[in-house]
Amino acid sequence: MRVLVTGAGGFLGRYVAEQLAARGDQVRGLARGDYPELAAVGVEMVRGDIRDQAAVEAACRDVDAVIHTAAVAGIWGPREHFFSINTEGTRLVLEAAQHAGASAFVQCSSPSVTFDASAQEDVDESAPYPSRWLCHYPHSKALAEQAALAANRDGFRTCALRPHLIWGPRDQHLIPRLLNRARAGQLKIVGDGRNLIDMVYVENAAAAHVQAMDCLLSGGAASGKVYFISQGEPVVCWDWINEILSLADLPPLAKRISFSKAYAAGWVLEGLWTLLRRTDEPRMTRFLAAQLALPHFFDISAARRDFGYSPAISTEVGMERLADWIRGGCCPN
Repeated sequence: MRVLVTGAGGFLGRYVAEQLAARGDQVRGLARGDYPELAAVGVEMVRGDIRDQAAVEAACRDVDAVIHTAAVAGIWGPREHFFSINTEGTRLVLEAAQHAGASAFVQCSSPSVTFDASAQEDVDESAPYPSRWLCHYPHSKALAEQAALAANRDGFRTCALRPHLIWGPRDQHLIPRLLNRARAGQLKIVGDGRNLIDMVYVENAAAAHVQAMDCLLSGGAASGKVYFISQGEPVVCWDWINEILSLADLPPLAKRISFSKAYAAGWVLEGLWTLLRRTDEPRMTRFLAAQLALPHFFDISAARRDFGYSPAISTEVGMERLADWIRGGCCPN
């Protein structure tokens, strides 16, 4: 197949592009930077921003399918920044893909599009969008997801995947930030420390996107649907975080803060950051406090049923690979 991967230089996008190339597909990557390591495995790279119509149209030319992973994540920042990339950028890619004659479109979404700062335990895709949004990221991603699903039709099949908490080697965001905050003494257990969460090893998340694309191209059951993606086995959030810290020879966390205090601190800091017009992330927000303290794990049976998703790499094996990467000097002091 001829497949475009947007955000091919990103954490998830790079694994998706590599998996496609490894099985013999003709892969084109759209990214803002230069990635010679992708070109070395046969990925044709187009440099550009998904907000640039000319670059997007050039990237979509003559492809059979698009896997759209390009996005901006975060818990704070200007509204326009999130919506111009996550929402309007997605709509631009959708339009260009349809005009180019692509047959399938897989949108990388997020479980946070259903998060309303309450516990989520074994929820499935029937969970509604919330009536309020605690930050711009999930709102912008929800609108992008809706646009992707609304574009589904005969000849242009779409679906959206919601991988939760992607982790693994080459991560430049979650793991480095976690380790750096722990080293600076800025990390505390939020809540009772027993909340269960879902997460997914990056190669499994990438494989899910490829499987969903194949399902769409074959006329399978994924057309017009959304799916949660995870390891299929929730972990205790703070036990898992302490395990990651141990891989970097850091001590387990001992300091705690209650959920109510963390949530209140987030509310105060958000107000202060708004008043000062700061765009950097505060150390705590209401969204972050809820994510760190409350259970949120999901039923992935729909993805198993409709396109055969199964996490091929276990959490144990993934952690071994993560350990090798961390101990190899990925995140220096």
